[in-house]
Amino acid sequence: MGTGEDEPQKSGDVTTADDGGDDEETPEEGGEGGGMMASLVGKARGFVAEKIAQMPKPEASLERVEFKSISREGITLHSYVDVSNPYSYRIPICELTYTFKSDGKVIASGTMPDPGWIGASGLTKLELPVDVPYDFVMSLMKDLSGDWDIDYVLEVGITIDLPVLGTFTIPVATEGEMKLPTFRDMF
Repeated sequence: MGTGEDEPQKSGDVTTADDGGDDEETPEEGGEGGGMMASLVGKARGFVAEKIAQMPKPEASLERVEFKSISREGITLHSYVDVSNPYSYRIPICELTYTFKSDGKVIASGTMPDPGWIGASGLTKLELPVDVPYDFVMSLMKDLSGDWDIDYVLEVGITIDLPVLGTFTIPVATEGEMKLPTFRDMF
């Protein structure tokens, strides 16, 4: 092989052409075609994000808190969470998290792992038990007036796993006034 003028010459690891070669940039190098490709990808992302935002998603509501039972550990309150499913297939619930507050203080909080499924195309009612230890009950009783009512806030997060959208949490909260049971109510 000779070193003709039309043949590329090697200089280290870089190959050059004597005739000046081709000065156009390829799309991979960020030329004009790369800008068009980036624009198309950006438009596609925007379109997909808009369609996902418009998809119906499950919704939830929370009923008021009521006294359920008493045990050696404390009292159990409960509420019901109603979750509606707009899809024709059931959806797994990953977990329920809750925080029960009164007078700005956290009285009880917890997590209910894997509480089940949301039924297809309908409403599912989930019972949410809230266990309140006696030391908190006693501190609440000191703050009560003569009517045995407490103001409360119950915050619940329902974490579900939807195909395409992934895992997300539906936040729900309710507040109200609850009458604590008297000894007469317990026996």
